[in-house]
Amino acid sequence: MMLKRLSVVLLACLTLTACGGVDPNSPLGQRKTIFKQMLKTSEDLGGMLRGRLAFNGQKFADGAVQLDTLSREPWKHFPQVREEDETSARPDVWEKQARFQELARQLEVATGELVAVTRNQPLKAADLAAPTDKVEAACKACHTEFRNH
Repeated sequence: MMLKRLSVVLLACLTLTACGGVDPNSPLGQRKTIFKQMLKTSEDLGGMLRGRLAFNGQKFADGAVQLDTLSREPWKHFPQVREEDETSARPDVWEKQARFQELARQLEVATGELVAVTRNQPLKAADLAAPTDKVEAACKACHTEFRNH
């Protein structure tokens, strides 16, 4: 009997938790997914350069290409009018579109430059630090201006 009650309570909790999620097909859901992929990829690249992960030149180059591809995706999932969903984006995203787009392009340029550096094989971690730092700085600049922390 106790197991039945526990099962019912657990099922109810899971059901309620599922109700509060973000629709993965909504603009917010799509950009959150992309940003999470970007974060994971950039953490792996930074981890290789900082010794948290073993450096592997081919994996680094592949990750740089993936990050470059991802860096061009989230912007199309910011609708012209701010959605009503709970978002980490500040209203400035919609109020200062030119500046927001400028920072997005800076990130795309930085990731493109990182990819270009990875074409010089064999890769050396020391040669990748500055372009990786530039990508991280571009991310941070946008977060500082346009994201609620």
